[in-house]
Amino acid sequence: MKKILAIIASPRKLGNCEIMAKEISRQITEEHELQLLRLSDFDIQPCKGCYMCMFKEQQCIIEDDFNALTQAILEADALIVSVPTYFLGPNASTCALPIWGIALYPHAEKLWGKPAVGVGIAGIPGKEGYTLLGIESFLKLLMAEIKDCRMIYGAMPGEIFMNGENQTVAAELASALFGPEKEKKQPCCPLCGGQTFRFLEKNKVRCMLCSNSGTLSQKDGIPVFAIEKGEHELFLTKEDALAHREWLIGMKSRFLKHKEELKKISLDYRKDGEWIRPVKPSGTDTAAE
Repeated sequence: MKKILAIIASPRKLGNCEIMAKEISRQITEEHELQLLRLSDFDIQPCKGCYMCMFKEQQCIIEDDFNALTQAILEADALIVSVPTYFLGPNASTCALPIWGIALYPHAEKLWGKPAVGVGIAGIPGKEGYTLLGIESFLKLLMAEIKDCRMIYGAMPGEIFMNGENQTVAAELASALFGPEKEKKQPCCPLCGGQTFRFLEKNKVRCMLCSNSGTLSQKDGIPVFAIEKGEHELFLTKEDALAHREWLIGMKSRFLKHKEELKKISLDYRKDGEWIRPVKPSGTDTAAE
């Protein structure tokens, strides 16, 4: 029996994100066990960039819930990610894992290619901002295979199912999860399937999902993106991810080689400016920089 993990990015219990994930599960025809986790339940501290997770026990040394969260993802056969829109973007809890990308690389072989679908929910049609890009980035940095991602609309808890349209979307996402790879149809990035671009000079563009560049043209009135693969990729293929991991591991030796020079540069800025710090309860000390 397959184990499906639904990652809920909304802190609201039995809200639209939660019931949409459960509706997708209901419509999956394969026998499975549904597990759910709410990102806001997990204490995820900011990454310190110490690189310790790349060595020794290959896990984060900070004592928070990151390793438990990672373990739940590793044990799942497939993922459903459901994310609310907050002020033209995804709920901030979706940043919890992408900022920990370094700590996920030791698990690249187990994470790679895990099938996943994503759904973003906004209260006002057309006001989702970059929510869909946020979901796609979240899944890409988990090294998952994105089978489909959709936006739906509904503000009040349960509003998404006041008509039958979104049940249809749930059925399509359910079918996609264990279905064949989604065909990349223009207009999109031909490398990763992303649909969000930064427009540069003249007809040049950059895909905001895989960060590769190319050109924009039109054919029969349809935008056509010609994007070329860069020299240093992160997640277009499993080989790219493993090569990037080796590059990250190599940072240790490069740092040691230039340690004194780097230290001299950094210390030159040590006394600039005045720090504003939070007020601490009496009897505690604020650590010095």
